Amino acid sequence: MFSRVFPIVLLTVFLAPFAEAADPQTAKQLVDTHCYKCHGTEVYTRPDRRVTSLPKLHSQVRRCELALGLKWFDQDIENVADYLDKKFYRFK
Repeated sequence: MFSRVFPIVLLTVFLAPFAEAADPQTAKQLVDTHCYKCHGTEVYTRPDRRVTSLPKLHSQVRRCELALGLKWFDQDIENVADYLDKKFYRFK
């Protein structure tokens, strides 16, 4: 059994980083095109900001995407939240 399972586990571990790789350039383009239409960077940098954790940031990005009717893929939402986290929030 070990000889059959080991190659699958090894392949999964090797390919995992490529499966969900963030695309910061696309995320930046989405933020520049859509997010800054409604607000500037002040919403991310103000002292009393509502988003106080990474899960809340992901939820807020999804709310904005739905409110604007953008129909982003889940990966786009993840990429935008990760981009905003790295640029402004630094939760990670």
